[in-house]
Amino acid sequence: MAQAEETAPDDSVRSQPGRRYRRRLRTRIILSFVLLGLGLTTLFALATLYVRSKLENQLIEQTLEREVSNLVEQVERNPDEPPFFLIFDARTWSPQNAFKVDPLYRDLPAGIHDVRQQAPDGSWHDYKVAVRQGVSPTGTPFTSLVRYDVTGAAETGAKLMRALVLSVVLFSILSLVLGWWSASRVMSPVSELARRLGSSGGTTRPEALAGHFPDDEVGELAKALDDYATRLTEVVQRDREFNADVSHELRTPLAVIRGAVELLLSRPEIDDKTRARLLRIQRAEQQCTDLISALLLLSRNERGHGATDVARVAEQLFDAHRGQLGSKRLALRLDGGHGQVVVDAPESAVTVALGNLIGNAVKYTQQGEVVVRLLRDAVEVIDSGPGLSAEDAARLFERGYRGTHAEHSQGGGIGLSIVRRLCALYGWSVRVVPGESVGVIATLTFSNE
Repeated sequence: MAQAEETAPDDSVRSQPGRRYRRRLRTRIILSFVLLGLGLTTLFALATLYVRSKLENQLIEQTLEREVSNLVEQVERNPDEPPFFLIFDARTWSPQNAFKVDPLYRDLPAGIHDVRQQAPDGSWHDYKVAVRQGVSPTGTPFTSLVRYDVTGAAETGAKLMRALVLSVVLFSILSLVLGWWSASRVMSPVSELARRLGSSGGTTRPEALAGHFPDDEVGELAKALDDYATRLTEVVQRDREFNADVSHELRTPLAVIRGAVELLLSRPEIDDKTRARLLRIQRAEQQCTDLISALLLLSRNERGHGATDVARVAEQLFDAHRGQLGSKRLALRLDGGHGQVVVDAPESAVTVALGNLIGNAVKYTQQGEVVVRLLRDAVEVIDSGPGLSAEDAARLFERGYRGTHAEHSQGGGIGLSIVRRLCALYGWSVRVVPGESVGVIATLTFSNE
């Protein structure tokens, strides 16, 4: 069901952050430091592991190649000369005594191999093995093998891996601490600027900000905010002065009109038709006076006080509109009594807010009735007019918007906009929904609970 509703603005809605950045600037700075530290230390660790593994493997393979070549040359020169090694195991066998060789090595082809073997004590060892074939001076083929135990190197690599992982964790924590400290230092002036801006809210002459900050980016921002606040204050001041001047200048002719009408009404010889016209002029003058008072309150952004009886205001508005019904078969009815709803606001503000709702109901209802129903802390204006379209419900409170049924009616479409502003000023709410079968129900609630 289409409906239009306006309430007092909620600070929690205004304070919601933009959708573009879901995290605060401080958090983004800290995350940047952490990710940078984590990324750099991880890349350094991976590069260290890769270079170590590559160089170590190349060194072992080159050494094995050199040693096995040396062993083959020794056997080819003098098979009886025992080979001499310090850090390698070596052996040579011919096809006749190959059965004495461990099958794990006997069938290995020429080249470099990785072999894992269990020692007699049950422990496992990793070896790099180099195999080469040759021919002895007697013409007998043989196979030479040089073996290097790389178990210690593997353990060293595991220790290095643990050290690198630990360094990544430590550097990440260090980056977090550094990021937190840097973010606090960087964001401290911004937070101070936001605090001073918040503390100066609501004042007509906000405190200058630039003098509290150094001549850096935040200082430039403070200067720009000072300039903007100065221009905005001047605009608001000119607007208030204009409204006050207009109100003052209009009150004088309105007072003259009021005095003249009262003087004419005091004459007993005027006829009923003239008296009715004078009463209409008097109501129009009072309506202008109330409107000026309400607009002056809005321009000053300050609440007036009073004890306004809504029932009495509704009766006055009905009296004002009865003279404008013309040939309409329209009944105006008040459902409620005096003193039932009393509002802490000037009568002019209540008259303007309720008068716009009643005026729209009378304007767009050709026949039937317009009922003003008093509730506990609200008032409903119910009509039997053409109803409310979805487009009207979405744009009803926009300044300058005229509804789909306003083609041939006068007005600039600012009445409900004024009602919305009054609701924002006093913490009221206004709601317009279609009726159950026909018409519209407009509800003005005088409590923001």
